Amino acid sequence: MLELRRLRLLRELSIRGTIAEVADVLSYSPSSVSQQLTQLEAEAGVELLRRTGRTLQLTPQAQVLVAHTEELLDSMERAEAALAATLSTVTGTVRLAVFQTAMLALMPPVLRELRTTHPQLRVEMSQQEPAEALHETNSRNFDLVVAEQYPGHAAPHYENLDRRVLTHDAIRLALPARGAAGNTEFDRVTALEHAAHLPWVMEPDGAASRHWAEQSCRLAGFEPDVRYETADLQAHLQLVASGNAVAMLPALVLRTDSGSLRAVELPGAPMRTIFTAMRHSSAQSPAMQAVRSLLHRQPGMSDEQGSAAPLPPKPRLR
Repeated sequence: MLELRRLRLLRELSIRGTIAEVADVLSYSPSSVSQQLTQLEAEAGVELLRRTGRTLQLTPQAQVLVAHTEELLDSMERAEAALAATLSTVTGTVRLAVFQTAMLALMPPVLRELRTTHPQLRVEMSQQEPAEALHETNSRNFDLVVAEQYPGHAAPHYENLDRRVLTHDAIRLALPARGAAGNTEFDRVTALEHAAHLPWVMEPDGAASRHWAEQSCRLAGFEPDVRYETADLQAHLQLVASGNAVAMLPALVLRTDSGSLRAVELPGAPMRTIFTAMRHSSAQSPAMQAVRSLLHRQPGMSDEQGSAAPLPPKPRLR
């Protein structure tokens, strides 16, 4: 008899590549993972792992088990959702992965309402980069993800995930409010190309937003002078508002501090796409539905059928 817990370890190994990573993700010791996999191999009666140098490779027989493990986990998740749907209250835990803007601008009212409407529902939220969050949701380490993608930079797609657009968020050039001492050069900017000689703040190399922003500047005819790098968009806001840099920021970010900033439209009126994603097998879970549906019902978001909810006021353009 094959045990599902050990089969999941084999599946995790196929995803992570090393026993150390499997142990880290599942909070086991490496020796415990090795022992469990050895026992699974004995139960299966065939070789499952083959060492090549310092790496472990899954045999064809192991790959067969991994594929069936995916089906078993999906079936278990659907069974748990069906059982939960028979209850009169929404309970359980939803593990949610979000990027920074969503955590700051979208989640506080959602979490507050969930505490009122479903007091027995527990939401655990973690800030994650979109690509990693999608990967981990597909791997079952999160249940629901709120992710983003920039124009021309599609986020990874997984066939196991049901993905729905939450909103399209306009991206604008952010500058300090006009009139502050020492901000004369910033005050003259009314188009992207006017910012060619100003200092910039951007996310670190490798981020989709960084690559997109640099390409936008190059299309406008200049190489941006990136003096400040940080993944914290609240730091971007502070550097811009204080007259130290310019930045390309989405409307949801600008809305949190529009009083000390002004925004200039960018060529082509670009937008990033914000979306939710969850496994198809958990789609009928009352807990998952409660969190996801409430996210899609927030002002300015699209509902799960694609209809737009009323938009809040836009930040002022000057």
